[in-house]
Amino acid sequence: MDQKQPPKSKYTPQDILNRADALQRQMEFSFRDSIIQSTYAEAEKLSKDAVRQKGDALQTWGDRFDRIITNPFTGLPLMGLGLATVIWITIAGANYPSQWIFNFLFWLGDLAKNLFVMMGAPWWLTGFIWDGVYRGLAWVVAVMLPPMAIFFPMFTILEDLGFLPRISFNMDWLFKIAGAHGKQALTMTMGFGCNAAGVTACRIIDSPRERLIAILTNNFVPCNGRFPTLIMLATLFVAAGFQGLASSLIAAGAVVLVVMIGVMFTLLVSALLSRTVLKGEPSSFSLELPPYRKPDIIRIFYTSTVERTLFVLWRAITMAAPCGGIIWLFSNLHISGKSLSLWASQALQPLGHAIGLDGVILLAYIIAIPANEIVVPTILMVYSNADKMVDLATMDQLKALLIDQQGWTLLTAINLMLFSLLHNPCSTAIWTIYSETKSLKWTVVGTLMPLSIAFLVTFIVAQSLRVLGWF
Repeated sequence: MDQKQPPKSKYTPQDILNRADALQRQMEFSFRDSIIQSTYAEAEKLSKDAVRQKGDALQTWGDRFDRIITNPFTGLPLMGLGLATVIWITIAGANYPSQWIFNFLFWLGDLAKNLFVMMGAPWWLTGFIWDGVYRGLAWVVAVMLPPMAIFFPMFTILEDLGFLPRISFNMDWLFKIAGAHGKQALTMTMGFGCNAAGVTACRIIDSPRERLIAILTNNFVPCNGRFPTLIMLATLFVAAGFQGLASSLIAAGAVVLVVMIGVMFTLLVSALLSRTVLKGEPSSFSLELPPYRKPDIIRIFYTSTVERTLFVLWRAITMAAPCGGIIWLFSNLHISGKSLSLWASQALQPLGHAIGLDGVILLAYIIAIPANEIVVPTILMVYSNADKMVDLATMDQLKALLIDQQGWTLLTAINLMLFSLLHNPCSTAIWTIYSETKSLKWTVVGTLMPLSIAFLVTFIVAQSLRVLGWF
């Protein structure tokens, strides 16, 4: 005997989901948040019925510490102080190793170059390989390796301790206001080491919409490739009147201020995206704070060295390999008695002046798309009219070249800091955005959106200060 089949519904599962989503938007409260609050309220009720506790006897030191670190009034300032400490340690600790690596690699390159000369190799081949490609790679390794070797282990230690989830907990309300996910605080923090690593870390966000917001805005926190420019400017223009420890602390404070501006732009652009092209309801972020744990030294060493430092360094090296060669060609190919670098910088001068910079700085950022680390040496090379990347200069030499000879002012420093903070990602990060999104459209947006913001902000600052007659 045939059984009657139930009547087929005229609504598809997707129709039902769309209707449920529309009804949720009409509510004056978050449906998901209400479910989570109800679940935890019931769990707390059951706990009170089943567990007897006398005073604070069962509270651990971790619980007492969490009362301070997750407090809305003390949590964020303490985490800002922690970030400043990490940045200062990275700046102070990476200085001498960078100089040692730089000297060794340049000595090795000069030795190899002399062998090429002895073998009778053409000057252009010797120059292109050793003065161009090799010196460019040497700069990238010398500038990137020490900061990453310091920053990533410290980051991994905080991760192992259970401190990073508390950062996410404290910043969740800020990202919720921006229409983004609380976990974006973690991916943003990872971007301080390398924006490519920060983009990859966005995988921890389940919502595709919020993951895309985190990917597109990760560039607004400066990676270690941008720190050399920021540190140089902070030292020359902010901490110039101080010596020793005070100088490094003040320079670190100026860099931290720039970082805070980057966090502000992260939140502002996230809010703009979440209310326009990536509009949607923020996902609930239910976070159970893990207990504080003893760091696993072996895991820290492997994660920070192999998975992060060496991986990111190798990707940067492969991307930056052509960069030194391009710089060498621009400085050694001449038309009508002037090098290509001079022709290009003069062509870019009107645009550079409009945003408070100059043509040489813009040329350096164009050439340094594969790696931000070589922005400073490119600027010094063009200003010095040298045919190869020059040695690391002392602060007195930098002051004589940039301020006395080239006429850099405080406006130049302010806008160069802002441009360095906001401009387009490096080629490594651009490729990572494409690898994560599999979309040419969003890769272009992730590249051009911050560049447009950088030009807009620096133009407004430059013109405003000039109208006020300050510069």
